[in-house]
Amino acid sequence: MMSTGGLSKERLGRMHNVMAGYVERGEVPGLVTLVSRRGEVHVDAIGMKAMGGSDPMERDTIFRITSMTKPITAAAAMILVEECKLRLDEPVDRLLPELSNRRVLRRLDGPLDDIVPANRQITLRDLLTLRLGIGAVMAPPNQYPIQKAIAEAGLAPGPNPPAHPPDEWMKRLGSLPLIHQPGERWMYHTGSDILGVLIARAADQQLEEFLSERIFQPLGMKDTGFHVPAAKLKRLPPSYMTHRETGTLTVHDDPSCSRWGQPPAFQSGGGGLVSTIDDYLAFCQMMLNKGRYGRERILSRPSVELMTSDQLTPEQKAEASIFFDDKSSWGFGVGITTRRDSLATVPGRFGWDGAVGTSGYSDPKEDMVGILMTQRLMDSPVPPNVFVDFWTSAYQSIDD
Repeated sequence: MMSTGGLSKERLGRMHNVMAGYVERGEVPGLVTLVSRRGEVHVDAIGMKAMGGSDPMERDTIFRITSMTKPITAAAAMILVEECKLRLDEPVDRLLPELSNRRVLRRLDGPLDDIVPANRQITLRDLLTLRLGIGAVMAPPNQYPIQKAIAEAGLAPGPNPPAHPPDEWMKRLGSLPLIHQPGERWMYHTGSDILGVLIARAADQQLEEFLSERIFQPLGMKDTGFHVPAAKLKRLPPSYMTHRETGTLTVHDDPSCSRWGQPPAFQSGGGGLVSTIDDYLAFCQMMLNKGRYGRERILSRPSVELMTSDQLTPEQKAEASIFFDDKSSWGFGVGITTRRDSLATVPGRFGWDGAVGTSGYSDPKEDMVGILMTQRLMDSPVPPNVFVDFWTSAYQSIDD
């Protein structure tokens, strides 16, 4: 049976059964899925908000989208580029003096004082492409001195918002050497948090105010922000993580005392937002429409094309192989697909995942958006089976 969006209702039913299996097996308490193609939107809320609870998961449930914040922050930066308030290849020192006169470790495992001068200054392009020279070190905790220093300074990337206000956070970051030369290697996360500070300083307002005025309000994203107001907390489910010793699920963040229950000290451009599946669809649809949403134009078509094009060298992708392979890469704040080897890996597809169990991508070729919202933390950068099965199920539902 054909639908106007070219999706099979029978096969969408198959997707429901596959995703419901994760709830029935107790792997997640509940989840919400969305598949939109050619403007036809299918949303499915399955299970409960909490393990053993009786409050059902709903379409307007609010989720911690963590790193799915990154594409939004990158879009905000490109708004300022279009207004010539920021320039892609201008050093960021003008607004981020904490990052001037960088020093770089001679080697990853070396002492913090074994350093050389940076070959050049850090640019906005470096932040957008996560090639500024510092970020998540993908190794066991405290394996290297710089890892320990990053953690002790409260700068280690993770699923929770940073505890320090932006100026203090930048001061602490500025006290540490870079791990690699600017532009040399891709390192996850930290560049997006710095980008959020840069946007706030360039716009002379808090990051959330800028995002609200320039992205959230024009797109009707009424439930997206850096915290959940008290009146909406009942719509925020608990988040869960795997207990290392027992393998069972334990609460990571309880809505009754949630880290997201009050305005954060640091509005994290790398991972601080909460949102709903319909709010995030609006952002994805804007990006799919090359910057336009209804009567609103958020970005120009060339900006979106630039953001969603491959920005990494083959060597940089190989060095970050836990995130990328020979079929994927990174643009400006988004992961992109470059080669097809499965149902969902359509070249040109772009988006990203969130560490607390969310995934959202736009596919220009299929005129399609898919979003999965759970609240179970990922155990590693490798997508969990619930992500893999969602995307397989979404693409197998195409019926033309």
